[in-house]
Amino acid sequence: MMLDGTTAEVANRSALRINPAKTCQPIGAMYASLGIQGCMPHSHGSQGCCAYHRSHLTRHFKEPVMATTSSFTEGASVFGGMANLNQALKNIFTIYNPDIVAVHTTCLSEVIGDDIPSIVAKARESGAVPEGKIVIHANTPSFVGSHVTGFANMVSAMVNYLSESTGETKNQINVLPGYVEPADMRELKRLAAAVGVDIVMFPDTSGVLDGPLTGEYELFPRGGATVEQIKSSGDNIATLGLGHFASHIAAATLESKCNVPAAFLELPIGVTATDRFVDALRSYADVEVPEAVENERGRLVDLMSDLHQYFHGKRVAVSGDPDHVIALTQLLLELEMKPVYAITGSTGNQFEKRMHELLDGPVPEAKIKQNADLFELHQWMKNEPVDLLITNTYGKHIARTEDVPFVRFGFPILDRAAHRYYPTLGYAGAINLINQILNVILDRKDRDCPEAWYELVQ
Repeated sequence: MMLDGTTAEVANRSALRINPAKTCQPIGAMYASLGIQGCMPHSHGSQGCCAYHRSHLTRHFKEPVMATTSSFTEGASVFGGMANLNQALKNIFTIYNPDIVAVHTTCLSEVIGDDIPSIVAKARESGAVPEGKIVIHANTPSFVGSHVTGFANMVSAMVNYLSESTGETKNQINVLPGYVEPADMRELKRLAAAVGVDIVMFPDTSGVLDGPLTGEYELFPRGGATVEQIKSSGDNIATLGLGHFASHIAAATLESKCNVPAAFLELPIGVTATDRFVDALRSYADVEVPEAVENERGRLVDLMSDLHQYFHGKRVAVSGDPDHVIALTQLLLELEMKPVYAITGSTGNQFEKRMHELLDGPVPEAKIKQNADLFELHQWMKNEPVDLLITNTYGKHIARTEDVPFVRFGFPILDRAAHRYYPTLGYAGAINLINQILNVILDRKDRDCPEAWYELVQ
C-alpha cells in the first residue's frame, strides 16, 4: 500500500512538505476567471503550467476548461514575456473573440518581473487589443500562497478593473461566493431568490462548469457573471464576502473603491452559518424571511435531531481549504461530533485564531495547524485514531491505509463525478453533506458489527 511506510513518530519540519494540502495560485485564478461570461483565462507563462492548471480543473469538474497561454520558451525566460503576451492577445481576440481576457501570472513570469499592466497598455496601443475589449490581470506566483490565494487575487482584480460607482444606488446585493462548487453558487442564488433579494454574484461558475449537454459546443457558455453585472457592483447597497481567505480582500476593496458596505461572513455551511447569510440578506434588503425558507431550515434541524445518535462523540479529522475547514467544523459541532484534527495547507493566522475560538471549549484536545500537510495529519491519526476523515481526494490513501471511513469534500475531488451537482452550502447543502457523512458511518457499522448485532435497521 502506498502509505504503509508512514511512521507515527512526528518530526518538526520547517521547509519540506509531503502530500501538501493545497495547490498553486494560478489554478484558483483560472477558476475565478471562468466565472465571468465571455472570458478567456490566460496563463502568462509556459505551456506546461497552463496544461497542468487546465487538466486539474477538468479532472475535478469533468468538463473541458478553455484557457490560453503565452507559451514561454528559453527566449522569453531570458528577455521577458512582453512579445509573447502581445502576440497572444492579438491571436486570442482574432481567433476566439472573447469579451474579456483575464491574465494571471506564473512563477516564471513573476521571477522575470513582467509588468503586466504596461505590457497590456502597449498591446492596446499596437492594436492587439481591439476597441471595446477588456483585459484584466492578477499576480499569482505559485511559490507563495495557494489556489485560494489565486482565486482571491483574481476576484480582487475584477473589482479593481471593472467595478464602477455611478452615484445611483441599485437595490441589489453583491455576493462574493468564495472558492465553492458551481452547485453551491447556484444554491446561493436560489436561496437569495427565495428570500426575495436581487443579488449580483461574481465569480459565478454555475452554467459554465455544470452546463447541460445540448449537442452544440459553446466556446463561451452562457453562464457566469456578465461584465455589466460586475461593473454594477459599485452601485449596489452592500456586499456579502463569503469566506475570509477567498472573498474578504475583494469585499474590502469594493468597500474602499466604491463605498459599498461590506459584511464579512463565513461560508454558509450548516445551520448557524446559513442563518447568518440569510439574516444578512434580510437585513440589507429590508425584507422578511418567507415561510418556505423557514421550512427549509426546519427540515434540516429535524434531520439533525433525528440522526443525533449516530454522530454524537465521533472523532473526526478535517483537512482542506481554510474557509471550508472553518465552516465544516461548525457543522460538525452542530452534529455534536468532535473535530480533533483540523489542518489547511494555506497560510494565514486567521485560520488558527478562528479554529481555536470554535474548538477550545467543546474539543480542547483538538490539534489545529495552518501551512500543514496530509503527511502530518496521517501521523496524528496513527497516534490517536479517528472515526471519520473528511478531505479532498488526496485523503483516500490515508483512509485506506488506516481503514477509516472517508467523505470527500472540497477541492480537488478527482475520483468522483457528481459532486459539482450537489451543493453543500445553505440548508439544502447541509442535508446533502449530512447524508454523505451518515452513509459512510452506517456502512462501516454494518461491516464491522458482530453477527449477533447485525440488524436490517441500524
